[in-house]
Parts: sequence; structure tokens; C-alpha cells
Amino acid sequence: MVSYFIYYRVAPGLEPGAKERARRLQSGLAESTGARCRLMTKRGEPNLWMEVYEAVADPPAFERALDTALRELQFDQLLAPGSHRHLECFEG
Repeated sequence: MVSYFIYYRVAPGLEPGAKERARRLQSGLAESTGARCRLMTKRGEPNLWMEVYEAVADPPAFERALDTALRELQFDQLLAPGSHRHLECFEG
């Protein structure tokens, strides 16, 4: 099984919309790929967020679904200026 850890900074003032879109993103991915999903913020840095996707059985299919969902939700519009999504993938 594979786990994905994706972190990024949300633009100040856009947190409510970002949280709603992140929940929609994760709900859809859980349904379509079976991944277990979590959303977290860094303690002391409320604009630094992390999405966690665990128990991903088919990484290529998950990555395609993630890319499609991010485009559909226009998620990049919520990121802080100069920020982008950092993806780390672990096996175990």
C-alpha cells in the first residue's frame, strides 16, 4: 500500500472556501479510489495544510483521479501567492 502526503499554503482569507473544496476533494477521492483521507493544519501555522491519503492500492489511478479533481475544483486558486502543492509518497 502507498500513502500520499501533500502540503501547501492556503492564501490568507480563503481558508473557509479552501476547507470546503478540500473536503469535497477528499470525499470524492475516498469514494472513487478507496483511499483513507485526512486534512490537517500545522500547529502554529494555520495556513500550512496537509492532505493525507492512506491505503492507496492503485497509485497511477489515484494520481489521475487527484489531478482531475484538482482541475475541476480549481484548487490552485486557493493557494498563497508563490505556493504550490508538494507531494510526497511513501510505501509500507
